[in-house]
Amino acid sequence: MSEKMKNITKAEVLILKEQVAYQEGQVVSRTLAQNEHVSITLFSFDKNEEISTHESGGDAFVTCLDGVGKITIDGKEYILHEGESIVMPAGHPHAVFGEEQFKMLLVVVF
Repeated sequence: MSEKMKNITKAEVLILKEQVAYQEGQVVSRTLAQNEHVSITLFSFDKNEEISTHESGGDAFVTCLDGVGKITIDGKEYILHEGESIVMPAGHPHAVFGEEQFKMLLVVVF
């Protein structure tokens, strides 16, 4: 059976960017759901922190919740501001960097 949502209050209006905190010198993640079909995770990046180049087995949909992040896909850089989104395609090298402090919602569909 697929796992349901976790680590988040249900049946309550939430401000998503308040569900993960900044921590100095760190990338913080909070998994909300993970199974064979989808992974939903909140991330916060302190300024200049990063997730280095890697590939995913699924399409990775990123929405910036706060701050400014840099997404690199196939060597091309994209700057994301609050409210902006991008899809990092499955099987393509990508990386995420905190240009400033940066929070994002990551939804990976396998």
